[in-house]
Amino acid sequence: MAKFKGAIVVNVERCKGCDLCVVACPSDVLALSNEANSKGYNFSHMETPDNCVGCSACAYVCPDACITVYRVKSE
Repeated sequence: MAKFKGAIVVNVERCKGCDLCVVACPSDVLALSNEANSKGYNFSHMETPDNCVGCSACAYVCPDACITVYRVKSE
């Protein structure tokens, strides 16, 4: 079976730090940043990017559609 390597891009300015994506991630990839965006929210980011499998669970639960998921087949 093919393995996939994933990566996400978070629209930092749209993210309101609701933490839903962090909870939904089965690989514990995401965390809230210590930095804040221009609106004062701590945004989500990839804490452990090597663990991401590109499952898109984070993007599905994001109420503001801030997350884009990329998947690449790894060998």
